[in-house]
Amino acid sequence: MYSKIFDRWDLSEVQVNDIGIEKYVCLKPVGTPHSSGRHANQQFNKSEISIVERLVNNLMRGGRNTGKKQLTMRAVEEAFEIIEKRTKKNPVQVLVDAIANAGPREEVVRLKYGGISVPKAVDTSPQRRVDSALRFISIGVQKSSYKSKRPFAECIANELIAASNGDVRSFSVGRKDAKERVAKAAR
Repeated sequence: MYSKIFDRWDLSEVQVNDIGIEKYVCLKPVGTPHSSGRHANQQFNKSEISIVERLVNNLMRGGRNTGKKQLTMRAVEEAFEIIEKRTKKNPVQVLVDAIANAGPREEVVRLKYGGISVPKAVDTSPQRRVDSALRFISIGVQKSSYKSKRPFAECIANELIAASNGDVRSFSVGRKDAKERVAKAAR
């Protein structure tokens, strides 16, 4: 059994500081984050996939990187190296902190009363917080790397570091703040 991700970074020293999402951030030790879709047979099994693999899967969204998992895994590994050089921290810890800071805690749903649509603020489930955070991070990486001279790995590292620090200039934290602002107006 492996104890490190990419045979470099130890997952046992990573802590999830947000107790709401602790159960949904999987930090099981795996060598290479590639489960080959073994999670797909049950509804909530995506919580059992390594959080690094879920990041890789989300980065494969969109037209250009669809299905290129090996390429995306190499980019994530390079991004983790950049994160380790810049922050002197475990890059998986930076990823977990970024997810905690980028997941919206409150969202808006539309309720229909008669013929009128009324917005109502609701708490976001922990699974959806993790999913939304990963989606916002991957969209932010794609937007920053599109028509840019910076390498894809550097864009991943920049977004993860900014999101883990709670920087509002980060795309993912900005999207989270926008969702929570709309929810606050709908209370």
